[in-house]
Parts: sequence; structure tokens; C-alpha cells
Amino acid sequence: MFSSDGVTLAASAPITLSGHGHGHGRGMGQWGAYGYAKQGWSADRILKHFYGNTTAGKVSTPEVTVSLSEKSSASVHADAGMRVGNEKVAPGQAVSLSGNTATITSGCGGAVVKTVQANQVDPIADGPNRPANELLTFCSGGDKYRGSITTGSGGVLNKLHVDDYVKGVIPKESVPSWADSGGFEALKAQAVAARSYVVSGLASGRKMDNTQQSQMYHGASGEDPRTSRAADATAGQIRLLNGKPALTEFSASTGGYTAGGLFPAVRDAGDSIAPAHSWSATVSAASIGSAFGVGELKSFDVIEANGLGEGSGRVLKVRVVGSGGTVEATGDEARTKLQLKSDWFAVNGQKSMPKITRPQVGADAPGGGLLDLSPLTSALSEIVPGLSAVGIPDIAGLTGQIGPMIEKLLAEGTRALAAKRVVVEGKPSANSQGSLGTVSDDKPSANSQGSLGTVSDDKPSANSQGSTGTVAKPELLTDGKGMPGLVQVIENGILYFSPATGAHALMGQALTDFLAAGGLQKRGFPTADGLN
Repeated sequence: MFSSDGVTLAASAPITLSGHGHGHGRGMGQWGAYGYAKQGWSADRILKHFYGNTTAGKVSTPEVTVSLSEKSSASVHADAGMRVGNEKVAPGQAVSLSGNTATITSGCGGAVVKTVQANQVDPIADGPNRPANELLTFCSGGDKYRGSITTGSGGVLNKLHVDDYVKGVIPKESVPSWADSGGFEALKAQAVAARSYVVSGLASGRKMDNTQQSQMYHGASGEDPRTSRAADATAGQIRLLNGKPALTEFSASTGGYTAGGLFPAVRDAGDSIAPAHSWSATVSAASIGSAFGVGELKSFDVIEANGLGEGSGRVLKVRVVGSGGTVEATGDEARTKLQLKSDWFAVNGQKSMPKITRPQVGADAPGGGLLDLSPLTSALSEIVPGLSAVGIPDIAGLTGQIGPMIEKLLAEGTRALAAKRVVVEGKPSANSQGSLGTVSDDKPSANSQGSLGTVSDDKPSANSQGSTGTVAKPELLTDGKGMPGLVQVIENGILYFSPATGAHALMGQALTDFLAAGGLQKRGFPTADGLN
């Protein structure tokens, strides 16, 4: 048997991982968008939610160029005819491109009619959304494309209006049948995201192709009337970040919380209907050892995570120990090497808790009308008598009282935590495996929706699995029912306070068990101390 701070396993024992989501989780979750659309959300609200800090905008340069990566040559025809250089190509004729020479033939592979100095074939008429008989069709395979076909150093390229391009993306990146089951707004959101992504990518100098490296795109042959309707309904619409087109990444399923990054991390309640919302995978010790090049595996532990959502959230770093050495890798590297659905996973049986480094967290549902403040006001009414008499429609009056109430909560909670710390300080449990790492002093979020959401400072302890040796300032959080309170990381444990439960400390195995059971999100604020 091999023993580590995490899982104890035999040399050949497999490791089981429990995870959430499918894909990188950055930006919009496609299943989440569908779930929200079924709940009545508009495309605009979906986009505001997933792409925080962005605003609605319009395309200023509509032509895009996409590499057709699987094409090695270009010979095309069109029922309505085409144009090449200054020449009109008659219906029934075809054009083959080679270097800077275009050869007009009598049909595909037919006799040569004429050669022209050109490297691009254009449709007979300009403009987006042209009829089917004007589309350029490849002689080999019959694939149809809107816009122009050209060749150059980038291979075979398709130049077309961005709205035409989006029509060939949505059915390959999303599910057209969602339009038949209450998800049309999700398809509209996908259209805007796809349009913004390609415009932003090209503007920054990226080479866009038709694969998952950019966006899946199958031209007009891949179009579906339902998704084309979504493209038409959002014609020209993009998202802007700091006044420029935003690189609106998306993935299939966030697992319930986006990853953060360019856009603030947000809860994705719509993802609950996703097939990969929750998953498990069993990986052999030999596969892990081989994937990371450490020889015979001794231990595989998650040592840093983002603390958002169930468990410890997305994995930021893993440590792999084997007979041939120790390797640390990012969660995304682990996802790729082990062929996992996402980087949100936990190692079943791991006893030590990872350090938590939380990304910027955004609002739960921007643009959704009045915020439901009833759980917050109910809890805070114990601090400020008479609050329950304030009507929700009187939002201005309510807002005027919320600030002072939160200040009073912070003051009362800080005093209670300080008193509790006096009781427990100096008496840490010997079994302190549950320590979570350090919390920064700057800008705690009041809208973290129940995840512990602790944030690493810039100088973490080298032994970040155990005691931090530091005490953080209290952080204002809410539990899974929206009840507010304070959380403070101390040496070897965490202090929790809410008006309803008072101040309690969790340390050692009690803290480990609490977090493993879902923490604040599932269990709410602790009602008793746990110091063992």
C-alpha cells in the first residue's frame, strides 16, 4: 500500500473522480442557456448573465474569412453562375483555383474554356442571405458555401458576411431542435456569441478555421432553418467589452458554475438539465502515472481549486506523486491528459482539502427585473426591527435601509467572530487537514451565493495543504437559501456567523466533513462548533 496526505491506494488501485460539466466552462454554457430559455429568459438576459461586463453592440466590419481546413483544393460551380476576376462564369461551368490562376471549365473536370489571373471565385450577386442557386458548390463532395472561395497561404478560404457565417455555425455548435422545445432564445444567444467570437478573433489577428480550435462551421450545407431564423433575428448583434468585440467563448455544460476568466464567474442554474451536469470517471493508477510521466503512481491529489459550486469547485492545480518523481499540473492539463469531461472534479476519498483561490464572481441574474431580497431582508430584520414592514415595491426605500443593515451585520458578526476566536485560538486540532488556505483582504463579494469562495493572497504558504498561519478578515457570504452571514478563515479552521445561528468554529475533520457535504450551499451556517 502507498500512503499520502490524500488517498491511500494499492499500486494498481484505480481512482474514481466525481465531476461536473463538459468543456472548459468559460463564458456561456450552452445547456445552461437552454435551461434559462425554457424558464423564460430572453437571449439578451442570457448573454448579460454569462458575459458579465459586456454590452450589446453591432458589427462594424461584416466580412469574415474562415479557413476550410479539410479542403486541399478548390473547384466550384453554381447553378446561377459565378464571377472570377472580371469574367462572368455561365451556369453549368466550373472554376478551379491553382495559385493565382483560375481555370474555367465546361462543368466539373470538363474541357478548359478559359484561364484568368485570379485566386478567388465570387457568387453572381453580392450581399448576405443569397438564394440556394447562387451558392458556390464544391465539385468534390458537393459542399455548399455562401460568399466567396479563395486560395492562398492559408489554404482554401471562405470569405463571407458574418451573418451568413453564423448560419453555418449554430447548428454545429448547438442543438437546432431546442427551438421546438422552448429554447429558441438560447439559439439566438448562441448566434450573438458565435458572431462576436469570430469578429473578435479576427480583429486580434487570430486565424479562424472551421474546427473546434475556432468554431465548428460547415457552410450552407450544415444550415438548419431553425438556427438560420435565430441568426436572422440577431443580425449584426455582438457583445462589446471595453468598446471592442468580446471574445465570447462558450462550452457545452458549465456543471452549474462558469469558470471565470475574461468574464466573471457566475452560477448557472440552467445547467441542471445538462446530461453532463454531474458525472463520474474511474481512471487506473497506471494511466495516471503514464499520463503525467511519474512512473508507478503513489498519490493523485487536488491541491488548489476555485471554491465555486459543489465541493471545492473547479480544479486549479493537482499534485501527482509516483516512483519516478512528483509533478504539479493545472486542472485543465489534468482534464486533457486524463480525457475528462471538464476540470471540475474531486478525487473520491481524498482527505486533505485544497487551497481555495476564487476568481472574480458576477451577479446571479442581471437584467432579470427586481432582485428577490426577501431572504436577505428576513434575516436582517432580526438586526433592524421593523424591516419586514418595508415593501419590496418600494425599492428605493428598501435600498436606503439595506446599506446600514449590512453595516450592522458586519459589526455584530465581526464582534461575535472575534469572541469565538478567543475561545478557539491556540487550541487547533491535531488533525488539521481541513484547512483551506488563505483569504485576501481586498473586495470580498457579497454575492457569492453560498460557496465559501475564499481567495488566496499573493504569498501562500509553501505548505498550503495545512495551516495557513494567517487570519483573514471576515467575508460577507450567503448560504444556499440566501441567508447572509460572515465567514473568517483562521489558523487551522474557519469561523462562521449568521444572525440566526451565532458564531461557530469548524476545524480538522469536522471542517473537512462539512465542506465535503456541500458547505454553506448545502448545509447552511453551522449551528454548533466542530473542533475535532
